[in-house]
Amino acid sequence: MAISPELSAYLTQYASVAVYIMIAAAFGVGTLMVSYVVHPRIDSSEKLSAYECGSEPISDARMPFPVRYYIIAMLFVIFDVELIFLYPWAVAFDKIGLFGLIEMVIFIALFVAGYAYAWRKGALEWD
Repeated sequence: MAISPELSAYLTQYASVAVYIMIAAAFGVGTLMVSYVVHPRIDSSEKLSAYECGSEPISDARMPFPVRYYIIAMLFVIFDVELIFLYPWAVAFDKIGLFGLIEMVIFIALFVAGYAYAWRKGALEWD
């Protein structure tokens, strides 16, 4: 099966990208292999113990976090991602006109409704 000259010219344009990806992959794999070969293999009880900012560990490091922490973290991510949508809207506001304004008013109303619901349910209370 012969490759057409147009397809060959098209694929030639991406040859440098393919070479760059191969070099990057080879560098990553090579770095890992070299570090595996030359790293010191000295294990001690101090090296294998948990590190807590220079102080001696006083309890198990696998202590579960309260669920409230995860709820607040997820709410932060959700509200943060929703607010990120305001930037492209503001940049393209002159092109989208009244329709875009109405859509953003609906979006912000839903955002405020979600925020009020989370506040009313006590999800934003830390203690």
